[in-house]
Amino acid sequence: MKKKILALLFTAVLISLFAAGCKKNVGTPEDNAVQEEEEETEEDIEEGTTFGYSCIDTDNPYYSVMQQAIEIEIKEDGYTLLVKNPGADAQLQNEQILEMIDEGVKAVFLCPVDREAIKPALEALDEAGIPVINIDTQVKDTKLVKSFIGSDNKNAGYQCGDNLVKKLPNGGKVVIVENSMMNSFIERITGFEKAIANSGFEVVERIDLGAEENLEEGIQKIISDQIKIDAVMCGDDRIALEVVDLLEKAGVKDVLVYGVDGSPKAKEKLMEKDSLLEGTGAQSPINIGKKAVKTLFNIMEGKDYEEEYLEDTFLINKENAKMYGTNGWQ
Repeated sequence: MKKKILALLFTAVLISLFAAGCKKNVGTPEDNAVQEEEEETEEDIEEGTTFGYSCIDTDNPYYSVMQQAIEIEIKEDGYTLLVKNPGADAQLQNEQILEMIDEGVKAVFLCPVDREAIKPALEALDEAGIPVINIDTQVKDTKLVKSFIGSDNKNAGYQCGDNLVKKLPNGGKVVIVENSMMNSFIERITGFEKAIANSGFEVVERIDLGAEENLEEGIQKIISDQIKIDAVMCGDDRIALEVVDLLEKAGVKDVLVYGVDGSPKAKEKLMEKDSLLEGTGAQSPINIGKKAVKTLFNIMEGKDYEEEYLEDTFLINKENAKMYGTNGWQ
């Protein structure tokens, strides 16, 4: 009986020694109970590879190009982008962002339709611990976003106004097409008005698209009332091109129209002979998109980042449009 017990003990010792001999990484994480916890962390990171993108309207080429720039940058690191288009509907944007939270996005690139109405979505994102990179149009409650990446909108508007002063040194009558609900538009118009101040210019009409004023009706009223105008300053290129189209169809001449964006279509129009479009405050959605991704990655990695960054803006007009080309954005 004793011999049988000793034999069993000896066999057990041999088995344990054999197992120890076969294990090459003694003392490594293989032997550590923490290993399971580390694997779960890695899985969590892999599962959270989706970021959200919500802008004013993805049908606007400016925001479409910005989206593409962000996608290119994040794909290099294996991330994907969940895109939702509110179509300039502030309430829908809030609803779509709540959907993004439910779908598990790890961060959101956001350009608000309405800088104030977006607050419920921002509060929900903050409560969920999801960082927000605010792009292009700054939200009102900046404490609810990690960083704002946009264009120097005041300078873009200023460049248009400065060009107008040079074109019409004796001043003139101006129409402004703005949007009181969009901070980017407000800053552009502010910069423009600063440039033309004390230079003999009078703003004879303001069309506020944020107050649901109709652009076509506003321009047609000016035309039908035979109000003599010398220039029209618009909040962006799409509006400027629509104004140009309305004025040209009505046979209006000798009016200088300005926009902001530096879009390919605007540059094409600038190069047309006798076009009423005089200039555009150019910005770069590509650079903004790249900077937004870099900022987010710095936040995720615990590195220093800028809480506000403004991309340079400059004027593209009839004189230099050819240099920038019409095939894409600068």
